[in-house]
Amino acid sequence: MKKSIKILIVLAVAVSFGFTFYPIDGYTKTGIKRLYQIQKFQEDSVPYKRIPAGAYKKMEDIKLNLTSVNDSLDDVLVEDKEFAKRINSLFPSGNYSAAVMDMTNPDDLKYAAYRENAGYQPGSVGKIAVLNAVFDQLAKICPDSWEDRVMYLKDIKVSSRYWGTGDHHTVPIYDIEKDKLVKRQVVASDVFSLYEWLDHMVSVSNNGAASVMYREAMLMAAFEANYVNLTEEQAETYFKETPRDSLTNLAHSVVNDPLRKLGITEDDWRLGGLFTNGPGKYVGRKGGSIGTPKGLMKFLVKMEQGEVIDENSSLEMKRLLYLTDRRIRYAKSPRLDSAAVYFKSGSFYKCDRNKDPNCKAYAGNVFNYMNSVIIVEHDDGVKYIVCLMTNVLNRNSAGAHMYLASKIDDLITMDNTKPEVKEVPYKDEEDTGN
Repeated sequence: MKKSIKILIVLAVAVSFGFTFYPIDGYTKTGIKRLYQIQKFQEDSVPYKRIPAGAYKKMEDIKLNLTSVNDSLDDVLVEDKEFAKRINSLFPSGNYSAAVMDMTNPDDLKYAAYRENAGYQPGSVGKIAVLNAVFDQLAKICPDSWEDRVMYLKDIKVSSRYWGTGDHHTVPIYDIEKDKLVKRQVVASDVFSLYEWLDHMVSVSNNGAASVMYREAMLMAAFEANYVNLTEEQAETYFKETPRDSLTNLAHSVVNDPLRKLGITEDDWRLGGLFTNGPGKYVGRKGGSIGTPKGLMKFLVKMEQGEVIDENSSLEMKRLLYLTDRRIRYAKSPRLDSAAVYFKSGSFYKCDRNKDPNCKAYAGNVFNYMNSVIIVEHDDGVKYIVCLMTNVLNRNSAGAHMYLASKIDDLITMDNTKPEVKEVPYKDEEDTGN
């Protein structure tokens, strides 16, 4: 059988019968090609060890956990003193901050905070704000049709140009017809769908993809309903002819205003600009970037409530955060292998080589930010959110994040493990009367 015919048969089966695993199911809806490769591995019984068991959830298994909770953020984010005492005892001395929520029982949420208002450079965690901006603008373009929004994400294809270049992170590019996967840096001629650019931005944290989608959010805001028919030439003309300060203000508002609507303040979380340098000739930076564990927790709680834009948007963003690529840092803890995780990590460091010529990557001696935000869902019903931010100099904190992941998981799992109740045999005693 020719390879092209075989692929068409596999696709037909995928559409007709569905599959057991989320990545396969996700390909059919989104057209993200890297997911189809995992589908093919499953069809051909090819071992795939890059991802653990918890990464193989069906789309229908991914749900929002707090839609029944109508309380405000102020009411939800109230510390449970006993829970907080035990969580906080896990953190070592040094520059650590965190917010943790046990949402196993939505009717009895437990929240713990450890220096939760301390501000950090969020690094790639800030890409979640871009993800939110894109869905916010799509909702304005298609306010009455979720199906149209999904169609545009899948069908609209845009090129990288100078926006997407200059990042060392590679992206996976899978050719379905040739059954070939390559991983390389983004080049100016690359063309992907909006869904694929979002996936590159989140799953492998590509900075170029983040700037491309930042650009598209700006264009959606500027052209509104006409965006769907926008040509590349029209887009570039817009950036060349619009004053730089106007573009800078638009860039700032398009990602930050949706956060303010959620009750996330400027000091909680803000994004100061794009993730690559190429667009700097047209779009400047404004206000700087900052993130706090509490600000990030606010977003994830609102998402779980279905209140980030609307319930469909919240759920789709959660699906895009579902980690179906290699797990790193906090998410790499073996305790989480069987769990579904929705994850974004970010780092930002600086070395002074005069102080230490051997200063290494991710171990900066001037600053050394490493941040992890994660939703963990175990099959036994244990579910929780962790927002961890650190700035520990001179060491790669990936191991510390993974260690804390194990300790926090142990604590929350133990909290939600029901003690075994031993049944006492029934004994029919003689009624002696009273």
